[in-house]
This record gives sequence, C-alpha cells and structure tokens, in this order.
Amino acid sequence: MKRIGYLASCFILCVNIFSPLGALAKEKAAPPNSEMNFAPHASAAIMMEADTGTVLYEKNAHERMPPASITKVMTMLLIMEAVERGELKLTDKVRTSERAASMGGSQIFLQPGEEMTVEDMLKGIAIASGNDASVAMAEHLAGTEESFVNRMNERAKQLGMKNTHFVNSNGLPAENHYSSAADIAIMSRELLKHEGITKFTGTYQDYLRKDSASPFWLVNTNRLVRFYEGVDGLKTGYTSEAKYCLTATAKRDNMRIIAVVMGEPDVKTRNSEVSTMFNYAFTHFQVMPMYKKGEQVEVLTVDKGQSPKVNVVTPHAVSLLMKKGESADTYTKEIVMNRSVNAPVSKDQVVGHIFIRTKDGREVNRIDLYPEQQVNKASMWEILKRTTKSVLIGY
Repeated sequence: MKRIGYLASCFILCVNIFSPLGALAKEKAAPPNSEMNFAPHASAAIMMEADTGTVLYEKNAHERMPPASITKVMTMLLIMEAVERGELKLTDKVRTSERAASMGGSQIFLQPGEEMTVEDMLKGIAIASGNDASVAMAEHLAGTEESFVNRMNERAKQLGMKNTHFVNSNGLPAENHYSSAADIAIMSRELLKHEGITKFTGTYQDYLRKDSASPFWLVNTNRLVRFYEGVDGLKTGYTSEAKYCLTATAKRDNMRIIAVVMGEPDVKTRNSEVSTMFNYAFTHFQVMPMYKKGEQVEVLTVDKGQSPKVNVVTPHAVSLLMKKGESADTYTKEIVMNRSVNAPVSKDQVVGHIFIRTKDGREVNRIDLYPEQQVNKASMWEILKRTTKSVLIGY
C-alpha cells in the first residue's frame, strides 16, 4: 500500500527511544566482520533483534547451505499456524504411517499405526528433533509429505526467504535442500510470534508415553536452554555435510535476540559462539515496548460492511531498539491510515502503517497494521435499514 493513495489521517508523536543501529533493520546493520567477528569458526552467522528485525551482526548470511534439522523450524511454523487458524488442536491424535516410522537419524521411535497427540508430536520435534514426528505431522496436515513440503516452500516465498528451498520436512540430507542464515532468522522470528512454541523449544527435558510401561525420555538437543540465562529455543541441526548448526533465541527483560550459526566444527564451538553473540547483544542494547501484539492503534470505517467500523491492530509486539545509555530523541513515529475502506475486509489486509523516521525524514522501520477481524459486505437490506435509521435520527 503506497502512501500516495491514502486518504490521509495521520498524527506524529515524538519518540524518546530508538537507536541509530535500528535504522539499519532493512540494510546491513553490522560493521565489517574485521571489527566484530563473533563467529569465526562458523561458515555463516547472523544475529537479529526479534521485535524490530534489526540485524546486529552477519557473516555470509545469504549464502545457500544445508540447514539440517533447522528445517524443522518451518515444519513447526506451519503446525502452529494451523493451530492458530483452528484447523488443528493440540489434543488431536496423529496416526503414524509406515513411512513416517521408517525415518532414520534423530527420532522418537514411533511405530507404524501408533497415535500421539499434536502436543506430544511437537515435543518430539522441538525437544528431540524427531524426524519421524516431523513426517507424521506433515502427512497429517497435508496428506503427503510432498504436499506439505510444497506448503513449506510457498510459506518461505511469502516470508521473503530468497535463498531457501525445502525437499523434506525434517532436514535429512537431500539434493537441492538448502537455506541461509538470514532466511533461518526470518522463519525463526516468524515462529516466535506464536508465543506458545517456547513451551516446547524451551523445555530441557520431558517424557513421551508417560503412562506406558516404557516412557521415553526427551532431552533437548539445544543445551543452551539449560546453561544460558534466557534461552528458550529454538532448533539445532547436524549432518556430516551441514556440520553443526543452531538457531537459538534468548529473552531478557523486554528484548529477544535470535542468533543463527551454520557449519560449526563441533557442539562446544557452536554453543560458545552463539553465547558470545548473546553476551554482546544483552550488554550493549535494550528495547522499549511500544505496542503489545494485537493492540488497538486506530479505528477504521468500513463502507457497506456488516460492521461499520473495525479496530486496527498490530500483528505482533512492536518495540524500539536502542543502545544502552544512548539518548535518541531525534526519531518520530507516524501512523498513516486509510480513513475508510470498502467491504469486504479480510484480517490479512494491510490497512495502514506505523512509520519510524529520523527527523530528517529517513525511514528506519515500518510496521504493517491489520483489521482486528474480518468484515463481510452487508446485504442491500442491511444497508437500507442502516440508511433509514440514519435519516430518522437526523430528523
């Protein structure tokens, strides 16, 4: 939606908190690697602040590489989105096919015909990196893993992941299966918008088949969940080709950081370099929340809608990133809205933006705004009744 087409209803509020580094959210945010080389042993790496999407560090971040089990971030994202749409419940039973049960590598040893709830399957994927659980969920949601993988690639395209192509749902070695550190950060950030996911990714140990004669012990493949303060996810990966990979996230106070490394030589180095990135971010930066997820920003008039007005809300938490100890009163916030739209209006229709700019007018961040709910077009009878009522009130 371009500003030129707006029937402008704007207001500008001065914001006392923001960082010049945040201005680089859509640009290269990090100084040259010679100045900040937090991941010297990684083939690729990136560090991002989750709310604003600001990149704090990157190294070969757009190079295509095998992602191994980090692939499962997209699998979990599609599961969580299906739950949010009401197409799937955590209590639903998922039946394991022979094909799903035959997956090698990391697994929760599902048996053909065995049933588990979606919640337990998610535990198996998030905590134990179960290849069998990933395929079972893919088949449950899309009929076949191939159809599910098509959904994965379509979702990657929607998210702007330009250097990603999936061939399977679990990350087992396959030709033409690749991603990049930057794309992994993008899908990790999207998954974290589903706040319930960290219930699974942030659990260090749990059990499956608790009520059976042989409960299955789960231990998180991401040891930072236990050993680094604030880490509550997200996904490890390893194959002989990909080496040791990790997309990790940690939250302290109001700030959440995502750190991705690919091609590390061993687990110890992988965890150490991710910890170094976290240490830098939490030492030097902080965020100030502006809006909560789903918070009302404006009210939109809907012409010929079943409801004449609808609240306009933020799709996710909106924060401002600043360097610790830095004063940044040179930024402004501007809300630009359509005054009205014609029905029907869908929940995924962008109806306005929040712009963050420097006082010289340079845009540093833009947040899309959406209707709180869908508004269908009113019937002719509803419009007639509404018009008649307005006329009578006028008299």
